[in-house]
Amino acid sequence: MKVLVIGGGAREHALCRSLSLDPDVTALHCAPGNAGIAEVAELHGVNALDGAAVAELAVGLEADLVVVGPEAPLVAGVADAVRDRGIPVFGPSAQAAQLEGSKAFAKDVMATAAVPTARSYVCTTPEEIDEALDAFGAPYVVKDDGLAAGKGVVVTEDVEAARAHALACDRVVIEEFLDGPEVSLFAVTDGETVVPLQPAQDFKRAYDGDQGPNTGGMGAYSPLPWADPKLVDEVMATVLQPTVDELRRRGTPFSGLLYAGLAITSRGVRVIEFNARFGDPETQVVLARLKTPLAGLLHAAATGTLATLPPLRWSDGAAVTVVIASHNYPDTPRTGDPIDGLADVVAQDGPKAYVLHAGTKRDDSGSVLSAGGRVLSVTATGSDLTTARERAYRAVGRISLDGSQHRTDIAAKVADDAAEAQGA
Repeated sequence: MKVLVIGGGAREHALCRSLSLDPDVTALHCAPGNAGIAEVAELHGVNALDGAAVAELAVGLEADLVVVGPEAPLVAGVADAVRDRGIPVFGPSAQAAQLEGSKAFAKDVMATAAVPTARSYVCTTPEEIDEALDAFGAPYVVKDDGLAAGKGVVVTEDVEAARAHALACDRVVIEEFLDGPEVSLFAVTDGETVVPLQPAQDFKRAYDGDQGPNTGGMGAYSPLPWADPKLVDEVMATVLQPTVDELRRRGTPFSGLLYAGLAITSRGVRVIEFNARFGDPETQVVLARLKTPLAGLLHAAATGTLATLPPLRWSDGAAVTVVIASHNYPDTPRTGDPIDGLADVVAQDGPKAYVLHAGTKRDDSGSVLSAGGRVLSVTATGSDLTTARERAYRAVGRISLDGSQHRTDIAAKVADDAAEAQGA
């Protein structure tokens, strides 16, 4: 199978890494890719948002499967352009991708499908914004209706900060605050059959102790030893399958990766948001534990044959990923700084710990430089969360990037709790 992956972040590096290890993949390409992806795939300088160019590249490569990684190309219709050329593509149509592209659309789908979620108002005027903020009270949850790369959500006790964020958006969704821990659950679907992956938890705030501004994600872990063993079955029955069924009923079937961001509240599971693609950084830990070859799974979703696949196989161990970000992230990050120590991780920690590139590039001399806000995802596996976490942070310590930042508490509490429970 010849596979073309679209995108250039750590999620796409995780996808490319897994695909490169799949014996059925005979050729692997990525557009535009990054410095790390270049080690496992052939890169192509094509704009990921240009559907015609992506489709032309896929035809030229005689690709058997195209995997669209990020949300913006999906909302822009890149998957449609590839499908129109007769090539199987993993990723929803532009219409179905509105599940992520528009919070208001997602709320409407959930209401029709009776999917449990937060009560909300869609606001377009200052008067509507004030009414909604007053109705719910603090803490205020304000979401930009459109795509915002994981940074369009403000949760605050400060009504003026909430109002300022709402007024800066063309259309905004204001909703009740959901208490309880958050969980990310991915599912692969061909528009009818839904196959859930293993749940993960990510860390959105920039700093230790869940302090600081929201980011695209600073780390993640899987599995979740504290979660109810029936959680996946419950979410399948109340969230994932009803959503896929409703989109098919509307004539806009969803094929690809359906991501449910969930809150485990005192009143039960509630959907915080949907995404139309693999999440970053949760993908890094979920794929690290997946033993089933990835290409066949994605191809089955792209060709409507998921129902014929055997059950997925998973490792019994754990995975942790820690994001290394640029100076000043999530505000305007500094880029162009050299990254050292990558070879040391390979030599001393591999293969149980490895580095996935997010925002990197090579200069003319071949050195790897920072080229984005989130620069690297250091991922490690182990027999349990404590072991995986220790390996990840040992590898993080080998990497040098001037001014960089990372959280030191990824999976710390859950690892300690799990170790304590095991000891008891």
